[in-house]
Amino acid sequence: MSASSRLSHLCALGAIGLWASLATLGVSLSAVPPFLLTGLSLLIGSVPAWPRWREWRVPPGTLALGLWGLFGYHFLLFIALRHAPPVEANLVNYLWPLLIVVLSPLLLPGMRLRPLHLVAAGAGFAGAALAIVGGRSLSGDWSWGYLAALGAAFMWASYSLMTKRVAAFPTSVIGLFGLVSGLLSLLCHLLLEPAVTLAARDWGLIVVMGLGPLGAAFFLWDKALKTGDPRTIGILSYLTPLASTTLLLLVTGRALTAWTGAAALLIVGAALVGMRARG
Repeated sequence: MSASSRLSHLCALGAIGLWASLATLGVSLSAVPPFLLTGLSLLIGSVPAWPRWREWRVPPGTLALGLWGLFGYHFLLFIALRHAPPVEANLVNYLWPLLIVVLSPLLLPGMRLRPLHLVAAGAGFAGAALAIVGGRSLSGDWSWGYLAALGAAFMWASYSLMTKRVAAFPTSVIGLFGLVSGLLSLLCHLLLEPAVTLAARDWGLIVVMGLGPLGAAFFLWDKALKTGDPRTIGILSYLTPLASTTLLLLVTGRALTAWTGAAALLIVGAALVGMRARG
C-alpha cells in the first residue's frame, strides 16, 4: 500500500470515527431544533479555517458544490427524518457509501468497478442494515420522506466524488462551505422551527459537535477523497453506522447484540476486501 493510500485511509477513518459520535451527541441534544443545531455546529466547525480565509477564493461552481454537499445533504436528511420512520429513513440514507462505489466510474474518468468492489459494497450495506435495524421490524408503509432520504444519499455521494472533478482547491475551503451552509441552516431555523433558549450544557455539546463530526470530520473527509480511491473509501464508510450504533449502546448502558456482532463481521470483512481490490 502506498503512502498516499495509507494517509487517505487514516483520514477517512478519522472522519468516520468523528461521525460515529454524531448519534450520541444528537440524543444528548434532542431538545435542540435540528436546523439550529446544524447551523450552529457548522459555523463552529468552520472557525479553525477562518485564519486562512484568503484561500477561499473559488469559482461559484465550486462553492455551489460545497453547499450541495454540506447544506443540501442535511436539509434533505432532516426532511426525511420528519416525514418517514427514522430507522427506515436512516437505512435509505446509508445508501450513500454504496452510491460512492457505484457512481465512481460514471463521475470520475479512469475509474472502473471490479466484482470485488460490488461484492464488498453489497456486504457493507447488508452490515449497515443490520447495525441500523438491529432485528426490529420495519414499517411497511410508504412515505415520501424516503425520497428525501434517497436524495440526501445521492447528494453526499455525488458531492464526495465531484470534489475530484472541479478545479483543485485547498482543504481550508471546506471552512467556507461550512460557514455558508451554517448560515443557510440558521435561516431554515428562523423560517421553519420554533425559537428556543439553549442551556450552558447545550452550548458545550454543540461546540463539541461543531469541532468534531460537523467540523474536523469534513476536513478529514476532503483530504481522504483527494488522496485516495473513492471506491475503497466508500466501502470503509460502512463503518460509520456500525461505530455509531456501538457507541450509542455503550453510552446508554445497553448490551451489544448479536445483530451488532453480525454487522461488524460483514462490514469489517467488506472493508478488508475493498482495500484489497485494485484497478
